Amino acid sequence: MTSLSTKKTPSKHLSSSNIPQEAFDWYDEYAHGDIDRRTFLSRLGTLSIAGLTLSVVAGALTPNYALAEQVSFNDPDIIASYLEFDTPNGHGKGRGYLVIPKNVNADNKAPTVLVAHENRGLNPYIEDVARRLAKAGFIAFAPDALFPLGGYPGNDDAGREMQKSLDGNKIEGDFMDAATLLQKHAFSTGKVGMVGFCYGGYLTNTLAAAMPDTIQAGAPYYGTPAKANIEKIKASLQIHFAEIDQRVNDTWPDYEKALKANKVDYTAYIYPKTNHGFHNDSTARYDEKNAELAWQRTVSFFDKTLRA
Repeated sequence: MTSLSTKKTPSKHLSSSNIPQEAFDWYDEYAHGDIDRRTFLSRLGTLSIAGLTLSVVAGALTPNYALAEQVSFNDPDIIASYLEFDTPNGHGKGRGYLVIPKNVNADNKAPTVLVAHENRGLNPYIEDVARRLAKAGFIAFAPDALFPLGGYPGNDDAGREMQKSLDGNKIEGDFMDAATLLQKHAFSTGKVGMVGFCYGGYLTNTLAAAMPDTIQAGAPYYGTPAKANIEKIKASLQIHFAEIDQRVNDTWPDYEKALKANKVDYTAYIYPKTNHGFHNDSTARYDEKNAELAWQRTVSFFDKTLRA
């Protein structure tokens, strides 16, 4: 596994130990559209947090993407570009961020990994995840579900509303066509893995069920199960959960029962004292130790399942 420079949480970023758990719970409700921004801020205002203002706490919970770069976009070991592609099963046209290791070509092919973003479009954190995968030797492709509406707007609040307005079935179709693109890419070995976060975790579970002959390995992070076809999954799954994430974790017992019943090869990890989104290094929900452990496991999992 290619090592990356160690990412440290910047001192200007509050750590989770400085923020009451209620604030994380309310942010999770806000991020998933259960409450609006006014309600979220109003609730934060009821907390007594010594020495910290409402704006500081809200700012710590809200993504600051200037912090979310572990691999530079101009790293000499990778070649990154944006690619438009046909999505006959989705919105008709899609666009994504394609990152290829510099030493990969038609004569030196590599396995591929589809990267699925959260419920707000292709933000800088997800682009960085794609670069990390390329740095580890995989061809990575991260589609933007918001492309039909002009693409990720640079603002998570707007991105969330945009994604909510789109047909979910068509978004799934866009990502399915992206998986097919990777399988057939001229530099691809034909092996396709998938990793996704939050909504992208749901997409990872869904594509594993819907495309059993395409997706060979899936690593969903705090994602809900596929709604259908679990019995068709052939992929190996490595499933990552945050311990303090009741909304997602409540879905796990039934999902695990279905995976066992259908003899799916899976491993599940629950990371102690972490919140939903703990891998995202742009907010105070980030847990460096557990995020790095989860990522090491993920890269090793793809090495094992896609390079054989």
